[in-house]
This record gives sequence, C-alpha cells and structure tokens, in this order.
Amino acid sequence: MEKKKVAVSKVCHGHSRPVVDLFYSPVTPDGYFLISASKDSNPMLRNGDTGDWIGTFEGHKGAVWSSCLDTNALRAASGSADFSAKIWDALTGNELHSFEHKHIVRACAFSEDTHMLLTGGVEKILRIYDMNRPDAAPRELDKTPGSVRTVAWLHSDQSILSSCSDMGGVRVMGCEKWKNCPNS
Repeated sequence: MEKKKVAVSKVCHGHSRPVVDLFYSPVTPDGYFLISASKDSNPMLRNGDTGDWIGTFEGHKGAVWSSCLDTNALRAASGSADFSAKIWDALTGNELHSFEHKHIVRACAFSEDTHMLLTGGVEKILRIYDMNRPDAAPRELDKTPGSVRTVAWLHSDQSILSSCSDMGGVRVMGCEKWKNCPNS
C-alpha cells in the first residue's frame, strides 16, 4: 500500500501586527528565503523551506507594505508608510540606502539582473532606481491612473507590470516607455 504525502502547515510567529506581503527568493546556493512585510514596521527574513526566523530589518517608522529580495537573496528592499523605500544587506541586516518619497510606498521590486529597483505607491508614480548609483535621481514614469498597489518586472526586465488599488485592471509597459532599455 502506497503512503499518501500530507502537506504540513507551518506557522511563522514573530510579527505583532498583520502581515500584508510575502516574497520568496529564487533558489540560491544557500537555499531559498522568505521575506514578510507587516504593519508592525519590521520586515522579517526567514528560511524559505523551514520558516525559521533569520532576522528582522529594523529602521522603518511606519507600516511596511511591500518587501522583496534580489535574485541572489543578498539584498532586501521594503516600501513603507513612512514615505520611504529602503535597501538592506540581507546577510547583516544593515540598512544600505533609503529612498525618500512624498507619500506611502506600497510596492517595490528588484529587476531580475538586480541593477534596478522599481517602486510605486500613493503618489501614483512609478520610480526606477539604479542600484549601481543609489544616490542618483530615479527615473520617474508617467503618472498611473490610481495608487500603485503592486509592481513586477517581466520579460527579463524589458516590461513592467503594475496594478492600482482604486481601479480594476493591470498596466503593462515596455521599456520604450521609460527610455534606455536595460539590455540595449
């Protein structure tokens, strides 16, 4: 008689307020990782397989609405109600850079090649930050029709997908919309 495999749920304790976003890294030589964003203002990094806590990124002063890891899981990014997106060293937990915005940052995403960070939020502006020159001004794309809720890079960083929280549908933009295509 063949044994049935049963999925076992894992509960990852640690956040003191609701978790609003989860992101799994791709598989790396060290495994894969999970980062969670929470209204408690502290993104947490965990082992993606076991759920074991690895560390907490401390520094935001408002709810964290979005978090992600770069392709190699070496850097983390988070977007917050404190009007900032932060870049973290995922190995040490140290803050590497803070990108100030004029309103709540609801979404962030690293490009597949890890050279760019895309952010969006209540300002209705998508911004692209150059991770090789974090002090440089970001590229700002046309205003979106509503507050940005999610962002993602598609097609090997050649397209951007975004959604707005106050209206239906999604928006896809090819790199010709923001000039200087990443791989051109």
